[in-house]
Amino acid sequence: MLKTAAALIALLAASPALAQALTPAEQARIDAIVARALAADQTPSASIAVVRGGKIVMAKAYGQASPKLAATPDLPYQIASNSKQFTAMAVLLLADEGKLSLDDSVSKFLPGITDGDKITIRELLSHTSGLQDYWPQDYSFADMSRPVTPQGIVDKWAKKPLDYAPGTQWQYSNTGYVVAGMIVEKVAGMTLLDFLKARIFRPLGMTSVVDQDLAIGPRYPVGYGRAALGPLRIEPPAARGWLYAAGELSMTAADLAKWDIARMDRALVPARDWAIQETPVRLTSGKDTGYGLGVTLGDRGGHRVVTHGGEAVGFLSTNTVYPDDRIAVVVLTNSWSGSAYRAIARGIADLLLPPAAAPAGADVAAAAKVRAAYDQLRAGRIDRKLLTPNASYYFTAQRVADFGASLGPLGPEQAIEPAGPSSLRGGFVIQGYTVKYPGRTLNLSTFTEPGPNGRIEQFLVTPGE
Repeated sequence: MLKTAAALIALLAASPALAQALTPAEQARIDAIVARALAADQTPSASIAVVRGGKIVMAKAYGQASPKLAATPDLPYQIASNSKQFTAMAVLLLADEGKLSLDDSVSKFLPGITDGDKITIRELLSHTSGLQDYWPQDYSFADMSRPVTPQGIVDKWAKKPLDYAPGTQWQYSNTGYVVAGMIVEKVAGMTLLDFLKARIFRPLGMTSVVDQDLAIGPRYPVGYGRAALGPLRIEPPAARGWLYAAGELSMTAADLAKWDIARMDRALVPARDWAIQETPVRLTSGKDTGYGLGVTLGDRGGHRVVTHGGEAVGFLSTNTVYPDDRIAVVVLTNSWSGSAYRAIARGIADLLLPPAAAPAGADVAAAAKVRAAYDQLRAGRIDRKLLTPNASYYFTAQRVADFGASLGPLGPEQAIEPAGPSSLRGGFVIQGYTVKYPGRTLNLSTFTEPGPNGRIEQFLVTPGE
């Protein structure tokens, strides 16, 4: 069904005029980077765009978007949480018009949200509101098989007790963006997508943008996944409504790159809006969160970075802008099992910029429960008492069998080590691990309930880099 790395094809090369900015050797290097990453993770396809000198110098697609559809650069891929920067900019545009303020309370616009009189719109957009994330898992949980409305998400998650007092912590929350999207629609008097089309997409010539709920069917890319190292399987899409303002957009890599160029040029919207979006929000303690309004902010070997990633059911993407260098790299893929999108983005950045220094390591701690679950799944079984209802829903008989069939032949692992520090999100403790075997590594992503007896909410194994 899928082509091997040697047979991965590029469906559209950059035009001769644009190609002058990349040498033939550089283009060949990028082709090799993509082919190697797709083959390593069995990711079916990638659509990429490269900006250099403030211009799109490469827009290319590789592989199969679905069993019967070759990937082409004009296919819109689901960009998921990369959509958040657009939701945030919609709020900033309304603030420019005096229709709201970033420091307005949520309760001014929407009633019934827990401590809505204490949460500001700025805190929604910077993930500091305390609202519990409704989708922290990296799999589609049971509720997602049924359609939902923004109000339905709010009623179930935004009326829970807050995870922390507003402004005191940073914790990624899709729920906050659902609330922000509802505020935009109430103030603007139109749907969020219609507002974005009128104010951003049409002016920038971003003609491919579509609601991801509609980007399903024979004319669109299909999302894939793997259970551990098992076979690649098509992932059933979530029912309608689940990403909304937190990640509802689908578009081509080239169209997302047009937005990146506007960011570099400080075009389309007032320059102060770009600056506000790219200013890291601080907690009440004064700590820098490293996150602005819908974008992550950082430094790569002395180069300023504005970036975000996206995960939808069966899709992973990343959009990275180096504004001062006038470089951007967009990578959209149709598998959510593996790290091909990161490997491609990093490889292209390494080609165009000096490589970044490796991050410092973190303290490691024993994880007996993780090892016990890994050993069980390697043997093709799992004690469901270790799992939450959502994790039990995820681990169907087929997935447990795929874990066993793919991990069992690898034999005992050499080590399972934490990959950096743990964090909190959606009421769970999140911890990544590196599983080491002779000659290869695997990545293990775990979510567990807090406390010594906490159950496992997520347990995903993907190929290592």
